[in-house]
Amino acid sequence: MSDKPISNSAEFTHAAVDAAIKIALIFAMVIWCFKIIQPFIMPILWGGIIAIALYPVVKLVSRKLKLTMAKSSLVITLLSLALLIVPTVLFSGAIVSGTQDFVAEVHDGTLVIPAPKESVAELPLVGDKLYNVWSSASSDLEKLVRTYADEIKTFSTKAAGAFGSFGMTVLQFLISIIIAGVFMGKAEGSNQMFHKVSVRLAGKHGEEFSSLAVATVRSVVQGVIGVAFIQSILAGVGLGLAGVPGTGIWMLLVLILAIIQLPPILILAPIIAYVFSVESSTTAIIFMIWSILVSASDAFLKPMLMGRGVDIPMLVILLGAIGGMILSGIVGLFVGAVVLALSYKLFSAWLVVETAEVDTDLVLPEVEKTEG
Repeated sequence: MSDKPISNSAEFTHAAVDAAIKIALIFAMVIWCFKIIQPFIMPILWGGIIAIALYPVVKLVSRKLKLTMAKSSLVITLLSLALLIVPTVLFSGAIVSGTQDFVAEVHDGTLVIPAPKESVAELPLVGDKLYNVWSSASSDLEKLVRTYADEIKTFSTKAAGAFGSFGMTVLQFLISIIIAGVFMGKAEGSNQMFHKVSVRLAGKHGEEFSSLAVATVRSVVQGVIGVAFIQSILAGVGLGLAGVPGTGIWMLLVLILAIIQLPPILILAPIIAYVFSVESSTTAIIFMIWSILVSASDAFLKPMLMGRGVDIPMLVILLGAIGGMILSGIVGLFVGAVVLALSYKLFSAWLVVETAEVDTDLVLPEVEKTEG
């Protein structure tokens, strides 16, 4: 009689130890796999977002050009890579050549900096200091370089670091676009896998949640990131025509500001003041009007591009963009906005579903109205 409890206890202990070992091994494998894939998480997420956003374009190209989905995906991928690589090469080349020319002119003493206009001193807050530094640079650049040698060295170090970070960001974008191309080329299999995971996680509501996820991603990419890109390009056109130096950098700042839902005029306003100080009144007024239109363009672009029924509070986009950028740099700026918006919509849908299942009176009238 006493041997049976002992036997059962031994079997239980053996089973518990066996289960603990299996759980520990699975946990170790999960952690190991996560560590291996961790450097690629952001590019994979961004690649998936790009794939979801561009897939309708792939289908359109396939239908119009009579291509298979794989070939159409390849065309869109190569075009996207070209749109990224060509401006990057031109921008990098311009920076390198411009820096070399500037250093050579400073070394040879041939660099000529025009004297500032009197209106520069009238600028609020920084006018007097800017006017004095500018005047010193135009009259005796060598003395100015000696005076601010430490600041120039610090700035040069930070600029070199920023340029290196820019290169890594471009590399991440390249990897993401290639991953997006693979996803789009294998769209059917990727879609089935996504639906299976959704059903596994959310049960009978999995398919609804997956459809909502796709709609949310496309809405945010088109209505937030797409509008920001349009505003950045329009701002770049105005900056280029007005002859503002460092157009690429200002475009990037406008892009960041637009994504985090701040008006681009915050960046363009000081540039407007600069244009008024160095260009004719006609050029400056035209540039000012163009900048105001660019900053206000989201008022009519967002309703056109943002998906209907996918309303997302701008605070969610703001927190997602800023948090993503702090976490993962420029790529995180895009991914963070989309991921937090998607999480918000899925959480809101989950709350509605749970509430409807608890209290059927909340949903039945709506269903009858819809069916009617």
